[in-house]
Amino acid sequence: MSALFEPYVLREVTIPNRVWMPPMCQYSAAPEGPDTGAPNDWHFAHYGARAAGGTGLIVVEATGVSPEGRISPWDLGIWNDRQVEAFLRITRFLVSQGTVPAIQLAHAGRKASTDRPWKGGAPVGPDSYGWQPVAPSAIPFADGHPVPTELTVEGIQEVVGQFADAARRALAAGFEIAEIHGAHGYLINEFLSPHSNHRTDEYGGSYENRTRFALQVVDAVRAVWPQDKPLFFRISATDWLEKDGWTADDTVRFAADLKAHGIDLLDVSTGGNASGVHIPVGPGYQVPFAARVKAETSLPVAAVGLITEAEQAEKIVANDEADAVLLGRELLRNPSWARHAARELGGDVHVPDQYHRSV
Repeated sequence: MSALFEPYVLREVTIPNRVWMPPMCQYSAAPEGPDTGAPNDWHFAHYGARAAGGTGLIVVEATGVSPEGRISPWDLGIWNDRQVEAFLRITRFLVSQGTVPAIQLAHAGRKASTDRPWKGGAPVGPDSYGWQPVAPSAIPFADGHPVPTELTVEGIQEVVGQFADAARRALAAGFEIAEIHGAHGYLINEFLSPHSNHRTDEYGGSYENRTRFALQVVDAVRAVWPQDKPLFFRISATDWLEKDGWTADDTVRFAADLKAHGIDLLDVSTGGNASGVHIPVGPGYQVPFAARVKAETSLPVAAVGLITEAEQAEKIVANDEADAVLLGRELLRNPSWARHAARELGGDVHVPDQYHRSV
C-alpha cells in the first residue's frame, strides 16, 4: 500500500491518510457586526470541497484567539460562542466525509491589523476596521508598519489565557486537533526569535526566556485540551538570517521541549519573521528542516513547502523524512488532489457516494 495513504494515529485520533491541508487564510469573514470573525458560506464550501476530495486532515486557517490577534479584520476568530456555532456546521461536514477537523489558534502580534493580500496587505488603521498591534518589543515588522505596543507581563499572561479559552471553544466547535501557531513572524514566533525579541525581563534574552511564553501557551492549552486528542505546534524552523535570528539548531532543541510539554506533532515551516530576507524557494524547499527534526528527535513532524506531485509526497513519507505532508497552494488549485494521488499511487481514499461515477 502507498505510504501516503496509510492511516496515522496520534493519541486516540486516527487520521485516514497523510495528505493534509495546512492553514490557508481566506480573509473572508465579516470585519464588524454580530458575525465578526465567524465562518460563513465561503468557508463551508471551501473546506467542504477539500474534505469531499479525500484530504485526511484539514487545519482550518489561522483563527484569532482575540479580536486584536487576527492578521486582518477579515480573519476568523474563536473568542465567542457565536463563532463556535458557525464552526460546528463545518466540523460536522468534515467528519461526515471521514476528514479529521483541526484548527490553528493564532495571535498575529506585530503583523496584525493588515489588509487582505489581494488589496496589497498593508497595515490598516481604525478607519478601516484596524487596531494597534502588540508585540514582545516595540519593533515594527518592516518599513511602513506601525511600532507595536510592547506587551507587559500582565498582558502576556492575558494572551496565554486567551489561547486556553480559544482551545475550550475549539473543542466545543467539534475540532479533534488543535494547532498552536508559533510560526511566520506572528506573536509566538516574535518571542522565540532574538531578531524581534529585545526584552530584558524573564521573557527575553536567553533561549530559556525567549521560549517561556510559547511553553506557557502550550501548557495552558494542553491543560484544557483532552488527553485523548492531539495538540500540534507550527514553527518557522529558521528566520533565514545569517545572525541574530532563530535557527534550525534552535528548532531541534525546542522540539524536545515541546514534546516534554505535551505537543504531539511539529508542523515545520520557515520564515516570515524578518522582512527582506532571501529564501531559496523551490519544490520541497522546507522538507529538510522537517526531516532533521524527525531524525534528531522523537517528535513526529509534518512537512510543507511546494509539495505538488503525488510521487514527491509519497517519497517524503516513505523515506521517513516526515510523517505527513501538508499541501497548501496545490489544494487551493485542486480540491481533489488526494483522490487523484491515490489513483496514481494505488492508494485508497474516501470518495463520496455522490461521486461514485468518478472512481
